[in-house]
Amino acid sequence: MKNKKRIEFDSIGSKKIDNNKLWGAQTQRSLENFKIGREKIPTELIVALGQQKKAAAEANIELGLLNKKLGSLIISACNDIINLKLIEQFPLVVWQTGSGTQTNMNANEVISNYIIKKLRGKIGSKEPIHPNDHVNLSQSSNDTFPTIMHVAINELSIKKLIPNLKILIKECQKKKQDFQKIIKIGRTHIQDATPLTLGDEFSAFHTQLQSCLSRIEISQSELKYLAQGGTAVGSGINAPKKFDKVFCKYLNKLTKDNYKPSQNKFEALSSHDSLVNFSNSLKTLSISLLKIINDIRFLASGPRSGLGELIIPANEPGSSIMPGKVNPTQIEALSMICVQVIGNSTTVDLAGSNGHFQLNAYKPVIAFNIIQSVNLLSDGIKSFNNNCLKGLKTNKEVIDNHLNNSLMLVTALNKSIGYDNAAKIAKKAFKENLTLKEAALKLKLISEKEFDKIVDPKKMI
Repeated sequence: MKNKKRIEFDSIGSKKIDNNKLWGAQTQRSLENFKIGREKIPTELIVALGQQKKAAAEANIELGLLNKKLGSLIISACNDIINLKLIEQFPLVVWQTGSGTQTNMNANEVISNYIIKKLRGKIGSKEPIHPNDHVNLSQSSNDTFPTIMHVAINELSIKKLIPNLKILIKECQKKKQDFQKIIKIGRTHIQDATPLTLGDEFSAFHTQLQSCLSRIEISQSELKYLAQGGTAVGSGINAPKKFDKVFCKYLNKLTKDNYKPSQNKFEALSSHDSLVNFSNSLKTLSISLLKIINDIRFLASGPRSGLGELIIPANEPGSSIMPGKVNPTQIEALSMICVQVIGNSTTVDLAGSNGHFQLNAYKPVIAFNIIQSVNLLSDGIKSFNNNCLKGLKTNKEVIDNHLNNSLMLVTALNKSIGYDNAAKIAKKAFKENLTLKEAALKLKLISEKEFDKIVDPKKMI
C-alpha cells in the first residue's frame, strides 16, 4: 500500500510529499533534483544544526524577536534533533547546493512540521510555526552552515581525535622508555648507519606525534570563531546587532568548547581558510603516521627473511594459501586511512580556494571530507594502538646480530686512524666477508686491544 501524499508549497510552487515525512517542499525538491551518490550529510552536522537552531531560538527569545511560547516549542524540537530522534528526517546528500541551503531548510521544515504535528495541526500549513519566519529567524543558510561546520568538526575532534591521539602518544612514550636500553643499528638511506637505541628510534615517533597534536590544537583554535550573525553576505542584514554574542552564549551551554563571533563575518562566509588549515593539520598527522607505521612495518618484516627486529601481534591469518603467515594488517588499515585523509585534504584545499565573491559554495564537501578524516583517523589510531602497538615486542637476538654484523661500527675509528683508513677496513671486511676486527688486524691499522676499546656500540650512542 502506497503512502498517502500531502501537498506543500514553497516560493517555486507545490510539491507532493509522503505523509509520514516531516520535511517540506524545499527538502523534497533537493531529494528529486540531486539523485547523486550515496554520501549523506554527516550525522555530526545534523547534531550541530540542532544545536545551532536551539541557540538561535534562545537568542531570538532573549532579544524579544520570538514569542516565548513558540520559541520553547522550537527548542523542544531541537532537543530531539540533537538526540538523533529525528535523524531519519534528514535524507539529503552532500552533492547539493554549495551553500548547504537545502540542509538548513531541511531542518527548518522538519522543526516546523514536527511542532505542528505535536499540536495536531495541519502538517505543511506553516501555522503556528513557520520554517523561515520563526525557525530561521535572524539567520541565513550562508551563516548557519559555516557555523555548524566549525561546531561539528571542532566538537568531534575534541570528543574523538584528540583523546585517541593522546593515548597513542602515551603508548609511544611507554615504548620509548621500555626500549631505551636496547642498542641496535641505525639506518640512513635504508643502509646501515651508526648505532642508536630502539628507545631513541621511538622517541622520534613520540616527538613527531606530539608536534602533530600541537599543530592540530593550534589550527583547532580558529574553529572557535563562528559566522553566525553575518546572515546573507556578512553584513548581518535581518539580524539584530547583538545576535551573534547572545547566540554564542546559548550555544556554549550545549558544547564542549566555547565559541565566539567571528571578527569579520564577510571573511567567515566567503572563505574557509581556518577549515583548510585544520584539514592540513590532519594531513600532516597522516604523513607522520605513514612514516612511523612504515618504519614499524619494515622493522617487523620477515619473520626470517626480512629485518625481523620487531614482532607484531598475530591478530588473524595472513594468507588463504600460505599457512602460518602473519601480516601487518593494522598498519595496512591505518596506511589506507592516511592516504584517504591526504586525498580528502586535497579536496578541501581545492574547495577552499574556489570561494567566489561573498560566498564559498563548496561548504558541504568541505565539511563531509573533514568529518570523514577526523572519524577515520580517530578510529584508525585507536585500532592500531590497541591491536598492534601495545602488543609490539622486540627480537633481541636479531637486533644484536644486525648490530654486531654492521660495517658502520667502523665509524668509531675515524678519530683514531682517520676516515680513509677506516674506509679501507670497511671495504676489506665487506669484500672478503670478514668482521671489522679481522679486517683491521689484517691491514695492521690498529691493535686488537685498541680496536676492542674503541669499537663498542655502548660508547657510540
